[in-house]
Amino acid sequence: MQKLPPLTAIRTFEAAARLGSFALAASELGVTPSAVSLQVKLLEEHIGILLFHRVRRTVVLTEAGRRYAEEIAGALGRIAAATKAIGDAGKGGILTIHSTPSFATQWLMPRLSQFRALHPHIDVRLQASVDVVNLASADVDIDIRHGAKTPPPGAEMLPFPAETVVPMCTPQLANGLHPIRRPEDLRNHVLIHSEVCLVNWRDWLRKKPKLNLDLDRGPRFDRSFMSISAAVDGIGVCLESLLFAQRELAAGKLIMPFGMDGLTVHAHSMMILKARSELPRIVAFRQWLFTELADTNVRTS
Repeated sequence: MQKLPPLTAIRTFEAAARLGSFALAASELGVTPSAVSLQVKLLEEHIGILLFHRVRRTVVLTEAGRRYAEEIAGALGRIAAATKAIGDAGKGGILTIHSTPSFATQWLMPRLSQFRALHPHIDVRLQASVDVVNLASADVDIDIRHGAKTPPPGAEMLPFPAETVVPMCTPQLANGLHPIRRPEDLRNHVLIHSEVCLVNWRDWLRKKPKLNLDLDRGPRFDRSFMSISAAVDGIGVCLESLLFAQRELAAGKLIMPFGMDGLTVHAHSMMILKARSELPRIVAFRQWLFTELADTNVRTS
């Protein structure tokens, strides 16, 4: 490949040709007119052709200079467009997130519009399942997992803040025929069991050794969002994470009859490949997610 002229000389010539003045080019580039003159001279010496006629204090493109300027402007325009395109691709594009169903349904989905408003150049593709994703081979940027202990090879694990798990029910149930004021009052109510929750009713009862409840009865669900939905329907009292029930609590569909008397657990984490952790779209989502999680803890504490 033929040796290219210095890029500084090319940019200087393009500015001088476009503006028709060494002085104006110097002002645009933040240099002196003599520096512009020097760069143009270096370019002329490199290609062996006069590009400008110097007439007293003015400069006029030669015919060769005019044709060269047209080609240079087009080439620089293509470089600028390519740079912007690849920059936009790194900052935006499609962010693929795999998540557990309950986190996706109860927490992430209601907030995606907020993320979209902050980062309109990023389109989110959300996949929800309990399957374990291989980040190294799957087309997934972020995997939000439940109950993970260690990251897979080549990945890093970012634990979520601790979640508080408490009993919840409808106001009508708590204030009905058999009011719920004390833990003992749960004997008169149906207990809803969430089979995948890291904290269950048996764990909760360990804090209350004198309380006996029939843990063999009550509906059982393998998704937290179904347990919460059953509680909202008035079926009974669920034991779930406040992280998942914020909308229901804020709307008054559920209440915490015993307040924050519950258990804390580190249940969720984010998995990302170390090799891709600095991609702008992943960095943007990670920062937004943990800011929102921190705000969530403040609102529910």
